[in-house]
Amino acid sequence: MKKLLALLLALVMVLGLVACGNTAEETVEETVEEVEETVEEVVEEVEEVVEEGGNLVGVAMPTKDLQRWNQDGENMKAQLEAAGYSVDLQYAANDIATQVSQLENMIANGCEVLVIASIDGEALGSVLDQAKAAEIPVIAYDRLIMGSDAVSYYATFDNWNVGVKQGEYIVKALDLENAAEGTTYNIEYITGDPGDNNINFFFDGAISVLQPYIDAGILVTPSGQTEKAVVATPGWATDAAQARFESILASYYADGTQLDAVLASNDSTALGVANALASSYTGNYPVLTGQDCDIANVPNLLAGLQAMSVFKDTRTLAGKVVEMVDALMQGAEPPINDTETYDNGTGIIPSFLCEPVACDIDNYVEILIDSGYYTAEQIGA
Repeated sequence: MKKLLALLLALVMVLGLVACGNTAEETVEETVEEVEETVEEVVEEVEEVVEEGGNLVGVAMPTKDLQRWNQDGENMKAQLEAAGYSVDLQYAANDIATQVSQLENMIANGCEVLVIASIDGEALGSVLDQAKAAEIPVIAYDRLIMGSDAVSYYATFDNWNVGVKQGEYIVKALDLENAAEGTTYNIEYITGDPGDNNINFFFDGAISVLQPYIDAGILVTPSGQTEKAVVATPGWATDAAQARFESILASYYADGTQLDAVLASNDSTALGVANALASSYTGNYPVLTGQDCDIANVPNLLAGLQAMSVFKDTRTLAGKVVEMVDALMQGAEPPINDTETYDNGTGIIPSFLCEPVACDIDNYVEILIDSGYYTAEQIGA
């Protein structure tokens, strides 16, 4: 901005020379010719500065505390920069006021597109009104932003299908389809932050698969904790998940009751469950689900302490967001493949859904190592 102001000032000074006419040493014709050349040079430099500042993309991530957001942010930044865009990437330490302030700065600094993974999907209304007033398109990233008509598009994985894959894995692992009459299996549930709209899709997708077995009395929950609001985990925090499960194990399983399965919506909560099981449970190990294939969880996957994790390749999602941003910058329609699923309270948000993949001990090499996502050394394979 300072450079642009300096160039504009130079242009004003040059134009001032024209107004002065000729001098004792120069003819009017020579002065005009020199002025025209100088004006042309200044205008070219101004255009370059404008062009440099006219491709800025703001990327707002919730926190660095979870591995996946670090990967999402860095993947997107790298791919956007490779496509020729400047990127303002910010992490908000899971603090809503910080994220709002970061977005306000992005708007003030001239970002032409905002990509936002919100901390709380219902807490950004005011700052998004600013974006809308400035005609800045907003792409909600992985977490749908609720209650704002400023949201232009949504990029995510098929989050309902994430839950479906977790539920299907439990059904297969426990062979519920062939359960003998009168057989019961004990299951407990844990999902993520109540401010994250994705928990509705993860949890409800899984329950849609498990519900017939719940209704038939084959799956039971000794703790009685089955409601989404009750099994939520603030901030998706591992320590909060561990504390809750240590309490469940002490209250309902200390007498030798068998825990057969734990539906954990993601890997940070699954890690908390695994920690609680290691410290407070002596029965046969349960089927434990997860999501994201976090590097901290893969060793548990290989050791049989976590049965599966749903892999979501953030490189794929970042690439799709780059395509969406590029289309918006060119005044074109971005790629979308869903116009029915995601209603943020103001209407359906056009979305692009990437496909998740179930990962376990049988296919982790192909999914995680052969794809280049991790090296064998990174995960101790």
